[in-house]
Amino acid sequence: MALAPDAVEILADEYPDEQPLAAVEDEHRELLPATLRKGAYGRRDVEWIVQWYFRRLLGRYPDAERRAAEERFGDNEYEALETAIEGALAAETTRAKLEALTELTGVDVPIGTAFLQFLEPERYLAMSAREWGVFREQGELEEPYPDEPNVEDYERYLERCRELERRCDRDLWDCYRALWLLGHRSEGGR
Repeated sequence: MALAPDAVEILADEYPDEQPLAAVEDEHRELLPATLRKGAYGRRDVEWIVQWYFRRLLGRYPDAERRAAEERFGDNEYEALETAIEGALAAETTRAKLEALTELTGVDVPIGTAFLQFLEPERYLAMSAREWGVFREQGELEEPYPDEPNVEDYERYLERCRELERRCDRDLWDCYRALWLLGHRSEGGR
């Protein structure tokens, strides 16, 4: 299935019926941006983003690695969380936003992109091998997903997402849903 406007619309519409976390994602997309901007969040709100990044794969990410990543993130002091989130919100460039977030223990560029998605959902999407793989299969990214993605990799991926958003006249979240579902299906899901 190509990333044509009609396909993106269909996939985005099918996403809630096929992805068990869809309702929880929608709830967090509604609440977290304002909660984070106001500084009215607790540790669990922030931990949820890290948990979501791994758990949306529904067991396809090795459990021991997931637990280790979540535990590393849990080592952050609350003040470090505040500093990173405030820094990301205040920063003007994607690079500076990710640099602020990756100061946190357990946050690399991919997990940082999940934070960006929930800090500024109108501008950013999370990046993982699944979404990247769809763009690669469609000929929109040439390289395989990097072993250790960096900011430049994310900016290249994000530009593809924004091009898809413009081409399909859909918001970034609909583009994410289409990419995620198409990636799931190409991995052998429904």
